[in-house]
Amino acid sequence: MNVKATLSPDDLARACADAMWNEDDASASLGMTIVDVGPGRATLSMTVQPHMVNGQRIAHGGFIFTLADSAFAFACNSHNEKAVAAQGSITFIKPGRLGDLLVAYAREISRNGRSGIYDVQVKVGEEVIAEFRGHSRVIPGRWLPETDTRQK
Repeated sequence: MNVKATLSPDDLARACADAMWNEDDASASLGMTIVDVGPGRATLSMTVQPHMVNGQRIAHGGFIFTLADSAFAFACNSHNEKAVAAQGSITFIKPGRLGDLLVAYAREISRNGRSGIYDVQVKVGEEVIAEFRGHSRVIPGRWLPETDTRQK
C-alpha cells in the first residue's frame, strides 16, 4: 500500500503523530494531550501539577520547556520524516501556576533540506507565557512505510 496516495496531508500528519505518541513515554507521563496536529503544526496541552512547581510555587520552567519541545517535536515530525531537535531556546514571559492548563501552539517557519525552524507559543488562556524556537534536523527513517512526502 502506498500511504502517500491514500492519506491527505492532515491525515498523514495525524498518523505520524499517532505512531510517534505510541513511543513517547515522556510526554504521556507528564499528562500531555495532543489537541491538534497537521502538516507543520501541532498543539499540545498539559495541566500544571503539584510536582511541576518550583520553590517560588510557580510552574518550573523545565516543564514549560518540555511542553513546548514536545509540541515542536510533533510539528516537525508531521511530514513522515523522522526529525530531532538540533537546538531549542525559550523566553519566559509570565509564570504558569499550579492548576493552569498550558497550551503549546507549534508552527513551521521554515523547512529546507534536512533543517527546519519552528516557533511555539505557550499560553494560559489567551495570555502568552513563553515563546520557544526550535531547530530540527531530519534523521533516517519514517513513521509510516512507503511514503515520500518531500516537495521536489
